[in-house]
Formats: sequence, C-alpha cells, structure tokens
Amino acid sequence: MKCSKGNNNLPNTIFLYDDPSSKNLILDEIKKYLITQLGQVNVKIRKEFITFHIDPKELEEFAEKIAQCKIRNFNKSEDDFKPLFGEIRFEKQLIENPERKLTGILYEGIKLDQVFLGLIPEEELDFNNLHIVFTNRLFGTFEENDGRYHARVIICGYPSLISTSGIVEAPAKPKEYYYLKQKYSTLEIPPEVFKEEFYGRFIDYDDPRLTEVMKGYVMQSVFYHLSNDPFCEEKNCRLYNSHWQEEVLCAQIDGELCKKHNQILTKFKK
Repeated sequence: MKCSKGNNNLPNTIFLYDDPSSKNLILDEIKKYLITQLGQVNVKIRKEFITFHIDPKELEEFAEKIAQCKIRNFNKSEDDFKPLFGEIRFEKQLIENPERKLTGILYEGIKLDQVFLGLIPEEELDFNNLHIVFTNRLFGTFEENDGRYHARVIICGYPSLISTSGIVEAPAKPKEYYYLKQKYSTLEIPPEVFKEEFYGRFIDYDDPRLTEVMKGYVMQSVFYHLSNDPFCEEKNCRLYNSHWQEEVLCAQIDGELCKKHNQILTKFKK
C-alpha cells in the first residue's frame, strides 16, 4: 500500500471518478451512501480520471508512463524499463476509449497510483480533498514473503484506486470452483460452464451487485484518509480485507460498518 499519514479529519470534498467500461457502476448511489455515512460532505462525480485531467498535448507522454507500470514478470519486482512502441500505442488507444474492456494485463499498483497522482492539479493536492478513482485496469503489489505479485481490488493512497477488474480477479473464488476447473481442464470446457455451477457465489464482470460492493471499498478509502487504517478484522464489516469472493459477499452484501467503526465515524462527524 502507498503510505501517508492519516489526516484525522473528514475531507471537505470527495471526488468520485467513473469507470465507463463498468455499466453497473452507479456513482450516484455511491454518492448517496457517502452522504448518509458521513453527513453533508461535498461529493462530486467526475468522468473517467485520465480523460478528466489529461492535457491532450501530454497524451503520448502519459501513455508511456502507464505502459511502464505494466508487470512483465509476475515473480519478480521489476525496475523501470523502456516500453515498446506497441505498448505505448495500446495505452494511448485505451485512454482515448475508456469504455473499452481491458483484460489480461496486470499493472504495478503503487507505480500506477504515483502516475495518476501526477495528473491532479496543485489546487486539489491537499487533505481537504479525497480522490477516489474507479478503473478497469487490474493492478497488483509484490509480496516479498512468497516472491510474486498479487492482484488487488484497492490501493489506498492519494489518490485511492479501486479496480472494477480487481473485484472479479483478486479475491479467490470458492475452492470447489478451482477443483472442478482443474479436474476437467483437458476437456476444454468453456469458463461459463463453471461460472453457472457457482452462480451467485462470486462477483463477475457486469455484476448487478457491483455498486453495492464498491460502497465498502469507498469507505476503506475514507478510513485510510482519516486514520491510515482502512481495514477491519470483523468479517461482517464493510472494511474487512477480503481474500475470498465469499468474504466479499459477506462483508459488502450482507454486512455493514461494525460497531467500532461506526463509533469512530461518529467521532469524526462531530
């Protein structure tokens, strides 16, 4: 995670940036949820982050910076490299068409967050503002204990990044899903068949539950802003750091903020 000191105050303004590739992400509902939880905080909805902030003259340079965040070796924490022309062109096209679905690429989450930070104008670069960016880019962080990258749903920082692809790919599906997938791997059965077998037990692309699930990750960004501590150990709390899809559903669909974090929020609201 990208570290910073907790602000110890609610932000004056929260900016929510849309991911136009996710049709079931309804930012108006998330805005209402934030106001319900935080009081009359100023929540502003903006279009996709890069499109909103980028100067067209800097598009080529910025596309190269994004391409440099691409992870080439999942088992090695890489230093900077010179991206290929085709990689830069791909990122440029993606920036120009933000509604396009993106799969199969993993980005270094901390580097990506730093690149996005460079687009925020100076007048919004303070802790009175909280920028929460929804993106369909899948990002990860390197774990030294097992020597490989792990996909993440959220990078809490400035700005906070929340991946609409990460909520599908990062938390593990039920163990039985992987067992059946491995058992019948030689039969070339389409993935949709396995998904039907476990329907409802994990979040999928264009899932109608996406907005509800993302409310909890937005609250993780808020608590990181407040105290540098975005997570909770209670499995029914929206702030629970879920590693399994079924934990996501427990915390975000069936859960709410726990008593402890409700009390903390009440203190900050006063």
